[in-house]
This record gives sequence, C-alpha cells and structure tokens, in this order.
Amino acid sequence: MQRNKLNFKNGKFKIMQIADVQDIFPVSADSIKLLRLALKKEKPDLAVFTGDQIYGLDPRLRIGNTRANVEAIIASYLAPLNEANVPFCVTFGNHDAQCGISNEEQSLIYSKYPGFIGGMQRDGDSGTTVIPVYDESGKKCIFEIFLFDSGGQSATGEYFPVKKEQLDLYKEIRRSEKENGESIPHIVFQHIPVPEFFDVIKKVPRHTKGAVEAFRTHKNEFYVLPDEIKANGGFMLESPATPDKNSGEFDILKSDGGCLAIAVGHDHNNSFVADLDGIKLIYTQCAGFNVYGPKRKRGVRIFELDESNTNAFTTRTVTFDSLCSDKIQKPFTEFVLTHIPTSMEQVKRAAALTVAAAAVSAASIIITVKAKKR
Repeated sequence: MQRNKLNFKNGKFKIMQIADVQDIFPVSADSIKLLRLALKKEKPDLAVFTGDQIYGLDPRLRIGNTRANVEAIIASYLAPLNEANVPFCVTFGNHDAQCGISNEEQSLIYSKYPGFIGGMQRDGDSGTTVIPVYDESGKKCIFEIFLFDSGGQSATGEYFPVKKEQLDLYKEIRRSEKENGESIPHIVFQHIPVPEFFDVIKKVPRHTKGAVEAFRTHKNEFYVLPDEIKANGGFMLESPATPDKNSGEFDILKSDGGCLAIAVGHDHNNSFVADLDGIKLIYTQCAGFNVYGPKRKRGVRIFELDESNTNAFTTRTVTFDSLCSDKIQKPFTEFVLTHIPTSMEQVKRAAALTVAAAAVSAASIIITVKAKKR
C-alpha cells in the first residue's frame, strides 16, 4: 500500500511550495512562525520543499556531530508540518549537500517522518521523483507532481542544468502513460530555474529604474519585469541565476503537452508567474529568515487544483506580512541580509571596489605626506 496516498478532497487539492528555508544554527524563529501560520491558514494537502532547505556552508554544522546537527535543523522546520499533519515531499538545491551529508542521506532522514512522500524515485537520485495524485475515490491518478533535483554548481560558480538522465526518466514515464491511453497533467518543481526564464523578462538599458543586473552568459545586461507581471503582484529584485548551458528541459516539457508549469526557488528575491508557450514559469520567494530575502514579503506559494479541470490551476503567495503584524525578531540581522551581495559576481565586484578605494586612499595619503615634506 502506498504511503500517504494523495487524493482530491471535496473536488479540490492544494499544494504549498516552500522554497529556500536555507536554515542554519540557530534556526530562525520567524521562519518557523511563517510556516506555522501559513499551514494553519491554508491547510494544504501537500507541502513541496524545492531545495536549499539547509545552508550547507554554515561552519556551525561541523561543530560536533554534523549528521546530528543536520537532523536537528530538519526537525525544526518540519515541526509545523508534523503538528498540522501535512504530508510533504522534498527535492534539493545547490546548498543542501554542502553540509557534508549527501542528498541521499538527507532523504533517509526525511523518510523517518510519517508525513514524508518519496514517490517513484530515480535510482541514486532521491531528489528526482514523480508523485501521483488520485481522484476523490482514490482509484485513478488524475494529476502528477514531478520533482527534479537540479543539482549544484561548478567550482567557477556555474549552475548545472537538469541532467539528460533525469529528462530521459520523465520521457519514459510520460511515454508509458500515453501508451496506456493517458496524458496526465502535471507541474514540475525544482530548485534552479531553466534558462527560458530570461525569455519572459524584459531587457532594458542599464540605468532603467528598477533594473537588475545579470551575470555570466547575460553579463552586462539589465532586466525588469514586464508591467503585466508586476500588475499581478510579481516582483524581481535580482537577476535569474540560471544554468549557463541549456539541457533542453523546457523544450522537452513543452513538446510533451501535459506540463502546466515549472515552479522554482533559488533566487530568494523573485516571485512571479509568467506564461511561455503554454507553460507557466513560476518563481517563489524564500521562506527563510536566516538568508537574504524580500524582507516581510518572504513567504510560500499556494497552488489550487480542481478535480473538474486538472488542466488548469490557480496560484498565489502567502507572505509573512499578510499573516501577522509581528516585528521581525532579529532586525539587525535582517538589515545585514538585505544589503549583502546576492551573487558571487557581486561579491567579486564589491571586493574590487574595496581594493580600488583602498588604493585611492593610500595614494592620497602618500601625496599628502609628500606635499607636507615639501
């Protein structure tokens, strides 16, 4: 018997996407509050973690027993789900495995919780899976949730695309379904956005108000959200950090015909919904308060499905600001996180500017000293 079999209830099914909790020691009380209040208000049928649940580079994870530390962090942000009796599934981001505990080992930790749903996992890739959602009778699968582990990044900072082997699994599953006379609609959840996210935003001159600077393959380019996306509540405060190479994922999903959306996290300050060739490209802002993010607009995303028409869905975000009027508990930390660079390119630029400023300052001192000697 399938563990935590999912099905529509009263003709409805609700998914909560939780992106980039990215917690460290000590776990943020505001992150936990956000999750607890959102779960209480929305009562989802499933929570989907889309990667970077843990900030693996936090050195405190390596003090003492790393595995025990990871288990403690996981226990903290799963507590609200356990209390609300909400099942969950997990894929991974570029930071999770950096703690020294592999994604597979982390998946085993998650699997000990009664609410965990593993689905049909790809061998050796616990973050890539497909989870069926059945009709109200529980007899027929009428919707699917695909999770892709979009992987990490190279030593030079390049993000990896979803692998060919993962896409082959997707094609194999879909081909098998169609041979049985079915084409089940589905949403794909993953951490890192596909390169096509750049196709739905607008390239603008450098000094355009609100423009964000892009890097790597889009170096020296600047972008804003189109007005119609902003009018629907979308915001983009940083450039999409997409893979340099395109594995063809979007084209494969588009050609299949059953994919309704690709929902991602990764870029904490972005939250919007855009249409591209019949597929919705969806960003969800971070839920964590121990990382940089959009201040009180940190939140989760809700997807609502109707059994009478599973080829469509509605989506919206629920933010910390909309859930409570409480002050953020660590305002100084929040101020720092709001002003730090959000990419390695910005770190390098800041370092270069610091060096340049120091050189100018040193030169000024030398000139002043020489002038006084004269």
